[in-house]
Order: sequence, then structure tokens, then C-alpha cells
Amino acid sequence: MKVGTDGVLLGAWAPVHLPFGHLPCTILDVGTGSGLVALMLAQRCSEAQIEAIDIDSAAVEQAQENFSQSVFRSQLSVAESSLQAWNGGPYDLIVSNPPYFQNSLKNPDEGRKTARHTDTLSFDELIAHSVRLLSPNGRMALILPAETEKEVLSIATSQGLHLTHITRVFSKATKPARRILLCLAKTESPLVADILILENNKGDRSRPYQELCKDFYL
Repeated sequence: MKVGTDGVLLGAWAPVHLPFGHLPCTILDVGTGSGLVALMLAQRCSEAQIEAIDIDSAAVEQAQENFSQSVFRSQLSVAESSLQAWNGGPYDLIVSNPPYFQNSLKNPDEGRKTARHTDTLSFDELIAHSVRLLSPNGRMALILPAETEKEVLSIATSQGLHLTHITRVFSKATKPARRILLCLAKTESPLVADILILENNKGDRSRPYQELCKDFYL
């Protein structure tokens, strides 16, 4: 699971600059994989201290290598752990590009299967344990398939989280929404709802997509 559009979107979109009330802000990246999202957040906010976890030892090794070679290495750390067993924090922001294929055909590669399926981290567990680790004013940012919106928001509400920002992501304007970016918070605030279309009618990256990711794409 290398660099993909989902991770890039989350890393560029997550609310890293919210006024958490103290510096440095603390961030947990759940299921870090290669460390992409954590590295993007470190680039976006020099005051952030970012802890990353993953249950796959090969992913942790790769993230550690990527962190150690980055100019942001002093902001980053990684550990092999499940979210369920993690006792760090409290965190101002928890981000995750989580496993989400619940009923589809399993990949025979164990690493990719773990990264892509909810067997090891259900939506209920993801949200419940994030609530446990968040600071009182903490927020949670996720990228998920659009069809999971109703289920995930129902779970979030039952756990006392409030939707503060949702961006529905379309590959093209003529197609249904493909992904949703969600920001959930322990405290209520006015809801922001918007859309992001990734491609223009020529098949090139749209201007809003370019603007969102301009600091990362060459």
C-alpha cells in the first residue's frame, strides 16, 4: 500500500491548523502504512508532534525508514501496535485512512488484505478507541468510501462525536461521489459541507484538486 490518492487527499485536507489551544499539537496517524499522511501533516505544521501506528511490521519498518530520511524526522515517531492496544495521547487530532472493504473478495497477500479490510479494525472500534484517545477539544479526520457515510456517522453520533466538516469527493462531475472526507469533533460547531471534483472534462487534475495538493505534487 504505497502512495495513493486517498492518502494524499487526507494528508492535504485534515484540519492540522485548528486552534487546539496549545503548542505543539499532538497527532496520531492510525494505520500509517508507508507514513505518507504523517509526513504530509509534518510538512504542513512544523509545531505538530506526530505519532504513527500500524499492526504490520513491514509497514512500520518502511515508515521508520521514510521518517528517518525526512527533514521532518524530529516531529515523527512510529510504533507497531493496534489502535485497540494503544495508550498514548491525549491527541488533538487523530487521522486515519482505514481499512474499509467489509464484504469484498480478500486479497491473497496478507499485508494488503490487512490494510484494505476491516477484519482487524471495524468502524465501531476505530471510532470508539479514537474517542478514548482524543483530547476534550480533539478532532478526528477520515477518508472513506462514499457509501459508508450513513453507517459511520451513525456510529460517530452514538459515540458522542459531531460532524463538523464533510467533503464529498467525485472523480468526475458526471459520476457519483467516490469518497468522503470527514472531520468529527467532541464539541459541536457549524457544519461545513462541500465537494471536490478530481478531474476536469479533459481528464486532467481539476483546479481545486491542484490547489489542495499543490505543496505535495511535483
